Amino acid sequence: MKGLSVLLLLAFSVVGLSGQQAHKRTLKLMGSRFEITVVATSEDKANQYIDEAIAEIKRIEKLISSWDAGSETSAINKQAGIKPVKVSAELFSLIERSLRISALTDGAFDISYASMDRIWKFDGTMTVMPSEAVIAASVAKVGYANIKLNKQESTVFLTQKGMKLGFGAIGKGYAADKAKELLINKGVSAGIINASGDMNTWGTQPDGSHWKVAITNPLNKNKAFALLPIKNGAVVTSGDYEKFVFLNNTRYAHIINPRTGYPAKGIISVTVFAPSAELADALATSVFVMGINVGLDRINQLPKTECIIVDDQGKIHQSKNIEIETEKQQ
Repeated sequence: MKGLSVLLLLAFSVVGLSGQQAHKRTLKLMGSRFEITVVATSEDKANQYIDEAIAEIKRIEKLISSWDAGSETSAINKQAGIKPVKVSAELFSLIERSLRISALTDGAFDISYASMDRIWKFDGTMTVMPSEAVIAASVAKVGYANIKLNKQESTVFLTQKGMKLGFGAIGKGYAADKAKELLINKGVSAGIINASGDMNTWGTQPDGSHWKVAITNPLNKNKAFALLPIKNGAVVTSGDYEKFVFLNNTRYAHIINPRTGYPAKGIISVTVFAPSAELADALATSVFVMGINVGLDRINQLPKTECIIVDDQGKIHQSKNIEIETEKQQ
């Protein structure tokens, strides 16, 4: 679950010296809540830009959706264990980058997670712990090493029948990046693509100040423990504090380790700052699975990438170069 503990602080009422103002539209895209903000000299111009961003996001959804029977992703899934599928350069590149993130995170991030049997229920209906055998079977078809790419032919092959690709942990971030790229190319000087909490920004607010995010404490949502300026980058928060189940006096949250089939433990919130929303999106969930120490170690090795973790005791952990501007109550 993304975006539950990030508040974007905007100054929509401020008009810059050039007459530019921030304009925002909220709508449902990719099954999630999107907010698109652009800085423009008129509402008509802003609406034109926002319409173009929406069209780009819908194009991405058509490309990566596993629910759309006509998408390239669905074609790959249908041919799992049968034959390679030729795909567009764009989808091939996205899968290629996804596999690199899988390698970086030792499989904590894995787009073949879609192969998992959904044995964990977080809707109040689950009362019995699944057996070890059932949990092991649930991830039997998961494994990024079984995604075979042929760059020369631009083909993707899932080597086992029953394997499936899903972009739920990276797709909205990628869509935010592509919408941002399009708007920059159209001459939009500043804006924000907020894809259900996967936020990508560029430029500054009309008054010249940086866009800012307040990271709220998931154990006390009335308080913000961090206020950070966002300078032409992305921020994504992943939280487990609203979808969980208690079994045998143990709390199990909805973020599942694709390597084991068990829910990740010890962390309730991860916020990642990165150059792209795609990367921040993938890493936010991965850190949950890797755990505090390994997660921070990986983040500290990546350029221009930072992280704030809240553990299940409410303690805050942060990567070595994070710069918290101030602490205040919201």
